Amino acid sequence: MNLGQFDPRPTAKYALSKASPFVAAAGLVVDEVSGTRVVGHIELSEQHFTPWGVVHGGVYTTAVESAASIGASEAVKDRGEFAVGVHNATDFLRASKGGRVEVIAEPLQQGRVQQLWLVTVTAGDSGKTIARGQVRLQNIPLPT
Repeated sequence: MNLGQFDPRPTAKYALSKASPFVAAAGLVVDEVSGTRVVGHIELSEQHFTPWGVVHGGVYTTAVESAASIGASEAVKDRGEFAVGVHNATDFLRASKGGRVEVIAEPLQQGRVQQLWLVTVTAGDSGKTIARGQVRLQNIPLPT
């Protein structure tokens, strides 16, 4: 993603087509972005499975890190900064065999130097929590 490029639609710069191949493979589609909330979803399929037929936990970890980083970066962009994850603790609460999951990220704390975000991944059909993570992020200057 080109950090210097501006698109007035907040979700456009986070489109899967602009993501790295790794992030795109995880499949997080960003539906709503602000500095205090990120909402997205993933359509989980066999491409996300372990050899045992359930969704790989790395998919959830990637979604948690991505959603928190997007929201935290939006929160500090007016200061000429962006946020990078320095710690990610994601818990996997239920196994999943695919389908749509909803991803919601919200800050627990937003400081001058660091932020802490909580991200919840829920099954679209049942609303049950599949995974939940906290990400601590460092606010740093945008590259010149």
